[in-house]
Amino acid sequence: TMHHSRPTNTSLSELHLTGIPGLQDLHHWISLPFCIMYLVTLAGNSTLLYVIKADPSLHLPMFLFLSMLAVIDLVMSTSITPKMLGIFWFRSTTISLGACLTQMYFVHAFSVMESGVLVAMAFDRYVAICNPLRYLSILTSPVVAAIGLAAFLRAVVFMSPLTFQICHLPLCSPAVVDHSYCEHMAVLKLACGDAAFSNAYSLSVSTYVGSFDSLLILLSYALILRAVLSLSSPQARKKAFSTCSSHLCVMALFYVPGLLSMYMQRYHQDLPPHAQVLLADIYLLIPPAFNPLIYGIRTKQICDGARRVISR
Repeated sequence: TMHHSRPTNTSLSELHLTGIPGLQDLHHWISLPFCIMYLVTLAGNSTLLYVIKADPSLHLPMFLFLSMLAVIDLVMSTSITPKMLGIFWFRSTTISLGACLTQMYFVHAFSVMESGVLVAMAFDRYVAICNPLRYLSILTSPVVAAIGLAAFLRAVVFMSPLTFQICHLPLCSPAVVDHSYCEHMAVLKLACGDAAFSNAYSLSVSTYVGSFDSLLILLSYALILRAVLSLSSPQARKKAFSTCSSHLCVMALFYVPGLLSMYMQRYHQDLPPHAQVLLADIYLLIPPAFNPLIYGIRTKQICDGARRVISR
């Protein structure tokens, strides 16, 4: 049984990803929903980007942030899913150390970036609902570009030290990563050197990003809620609620599994490994597949834009 034996003498220029530890016999079945979600991610986000680009009426800050989210989701899921499906279908578990570190960097940096864009989208809704007359004078194109750049730079600044540290830690045999992608904590378990700093750093960065960003988002939605409840027309209230509820769905999809998977891994060592890995996979696979569906279907302008693009 190829997948129970652990290769011990591999040179550490390459590692082996186990897929979902303990569930190797079910890999073919697990690959089906994963594959479908990936195809939905590709189709949904590409369509969203195409519609927003093709329809001039959608060239507004809200949809520019939505485009950023779509690009991030495409990159994030493409950095892990093809390799994961390779493991599930062909048992191609080997990954070079360079590819592993690159994958790790992309996954974690783009998660931080997505978090930043979600904050920007919450701010965008706050301005649109609480300050509608000044919306376009506050969120000008340069401001939107600056916010996007800030989200990008923050991710690079936070995640580069993490990858740099792992590059300089000696890794020990057996070079087996009990995960379906190169997740930082899973790779860190191979370190023979002192990994305490790397451990503490990654925990503090993810806690900071997760809690700081979700607090900012909750704050903007609390202010939005206050403004919405003071709107006189039920029509306006309904419209504002509908936009915000779809946003909150996306935020919950992103933060809840993310923080859960991180803390489970640290503090619930009795949790079976496959549960931890599945949680981490779902956290990276579900939001990219559902974001375009939630926004595309629940946002009237996007539905109308799609119709105009199709009828053209």
